[in-house]
Amino acid sequence: MADSLDVFDRIRNLEFPSGLKAEWFPYSLQFNTPAKTSRGVMHQHQVAYLKIWHPQYPEQVGWGEAAPLPGLSIESMGMVEEALNHIAAQPDKSISMLDSPLEVVPSVMFALEQALLDLENQGQQKPFPSKFTDGRDLIPINGLIWMAQPNEMAAAIQTKIDEGYPCLKMKIGTSDRNSEMELLHNLRRYFGPEVLEIRVDANGAFKLHEIDAVLSELGDLAIHSIEQPIAPGQWEELAEICRWSPVPIALDEELIGLRSLDEKRELVETILPQYLILKPSLLGGFRQAQDWIDAAEEVGIHWWATSALESNVALNSISQWVYSLQNPMPQGLGTGQLYTNNIEGPLHLEGPALRFNPDLPWKWPR
Repeated sequence: MADSLDVFDRIRNLEFPSGLKAEWFPYSLQFNTPAKTSRGVMHQHQVAYLKIWHPQYPEQVGWGEAAPLPGLSIESMGMVEEALNHIAAQPDKSISMLDSPLEVVPSVMFALEQALLDLENQGQQKPFPSKFTDGRDLIPINGLIWMAQPNEMAAAIQTKIDEGYPCLKMKIGTSDRNSEMELLHNLRRYFGPEVLEIRVDANGAFKLHEIDAVLSELGDLAIHSIEQPIAPGQWEELAEICRWSPVPIALDEELIGLRSLDEKRELVETILPQYLILKPSLLGGFRQAQDWIDAAEEVGIHWWATSALESNVALNSISQWVYSLQNPMPQGLGTGQLYTNNIEGPLHLEGPALRFNPDLPWKWPR
């Protein structure tokens, strides 16, 4: 199994023959149905794919995906394109670019990490070879319930339960609060916490004056955790909430934009949440995510990883990285079913788990 604990050292020590080539191209992922998020409704997701190869071995291509999220990522698509042009112009210097020039474009840092690690492994799209990439093991995931009308969410919940998911994640905080709570009460009436783990994600939707009542009611329902109950940037208030909340607090948006290990340690030691949610596309890749893990584990905070509406290209790298860390919790990984034009590859669902089938080929758009 690949050792991801020193993933940045792996990248820094890579040696490729001079004369590397690189290019990138934009891609518009189209949602099967409009995706309602806390930042509005998404009909498509603009991403970019990075390719790195050496002319001596043109069939060995390292692939990476930059997938910023509007309203959440710190970079614009224009910044992403500029950074990718910089890499394409000087691919032999791409490893050194990870030191600082790309820090303001986390999704490109992640894309470059993906591509370089993939190229290291002869372009097999296996940056972290393991039993998972051999098809001999699975990654348990939570079932995601998208924001929708209560009857639509209820139907989605029933589908996930029928599929055998022991852990569901619900988005809350954007529709009628009474309807959301009624849905959770009905769910708990039939499935106790020993049978079904329920995670909720507020995306910072609740105001300070209402959070006490929200957390009290969620506590009565034995909710596993709530992600980002209030808007990011309120460290003192969030620290106080973490001290008394009957529901464990998980931080998500709060992590975006912090770069140094000292900054990460300051956040976790000040707020002391119960969990961190790691999204490599938004944080700046595997190295940055590992820094968060190190900072969290120093003070006994747990974590899990979540994809962020990427296509199967980035999801493939994230899932392999997560598996290499052997975190037993259900991960928040996508399933490749969101888009009508996702890049087809070896990832597929097997019940409430993600499987890599090494016999299935990748079907690249070009």
